[in-house]
Amino acid sequence: MRTIPLGRSSLVSSRLGYGCWRIAAPWEGAESRPERLEHGYEAVKSAFDQGFTLFDLADIYADGMSESLFGNVLKRIPSMRDQILIATKCGIRKAGNPHPQDPYRYDFSKEHIMASCDHSLQRLGVETIDIYQLHRPDYLGDPDEVSAAFEALHQAGKVKTFGMSNCRPSLFSTYQKICRVPLLTNQVEIHLLHLDAFNDGTLDQCQSERITPMAWSPLAGGRLVAMAGSDLNDPHHARKAKLRDTVDKLARHYEVSRAALCLAWLLRHPSGIVPLIGTTNPVHITEALKALDVEITREDWYVLMEAAVGKRMP
Repeated sequence: MRTIPLGRSSLVSSRLGYGCWRIAAPWEGAESRPERLEHGYEAVKSAFDQGFTLFDLADIYADGMSESLFGNVLKRIPSMRDQILIATKCGIRKAGNPHPQDPYRYDFSKEHIMASCDHSLQRLGVETIDIYQLHRPDYLGDPDEVSAAFEALHQAGKVKTFGMSNCRPSLFSTYQKICRVPLLTNQVEIHLLHLDAFNDGTLDQCQSERITPMAWSPLAGGRLVAMAGSDLNDPHHARKAKLRDTVDKLARHYEVSRAALCLAWLLRHPSGIVPLIGTTNPVHITEALKALDVEITREDWYVLMEAAVGKRMP
């Protein structure tokens, strides 16, 4: 597995990261059954065995069960901890927590960040989190309060480095300017069906400030892999059909799967995008690695971009 430095830090990640959202449950709200937990263990082990060193989690994934399952993996494979980077997130509070009348909301208060970190450390069974990220922007977030929380966690040895997730460039700049600890990462949705990061300044900022962009759902939740025939009830069916045909044509040319081609398209960007692979199927994890061997030409990259946009470049 090739590697890449994270931000301006000394941390080095595998070129592809492994996203642990579904390791404890197949979808949000699903029950975490014993057989699913063993399936999740096998998925994480497979990713580790194949060279993945960055594992991305969050406190809300399966209501904490994903972190707990990952902690159990570390207990079963004690040597793993020293060979990987653990990234997790906080800041989303679900409805009814802690009071029945409480709404779904975001919380960047120092109290919540500190408490969330302690709970994540306990579930993971580790002393230190390598990258701690704020999950979704809190409209009431105070950068000075966030900075104080980050500094306290860093000084206590609970967190090595910090980042943001789903953060627009202007807000990222605000936190980066005020926080007394550097922010390494911005985890956002990037794939051929979601191109905002290319046009809203996110990837420009990542390049200019040496921030590592992490791409969640790099295969559009599997939609880029499972693209089928045209759905005439979908107003975008013509564009999606063109994208499907283009992906298939280039996948045949490069002799890889749809998934590997779409991942290679992200890897080609000079900002150093780290796609977070979310499949729990060991076969698909192996297939994703083939993206590392694909060197998409500039011309083919733009062929895919044009198909994704649905019209020629201006």
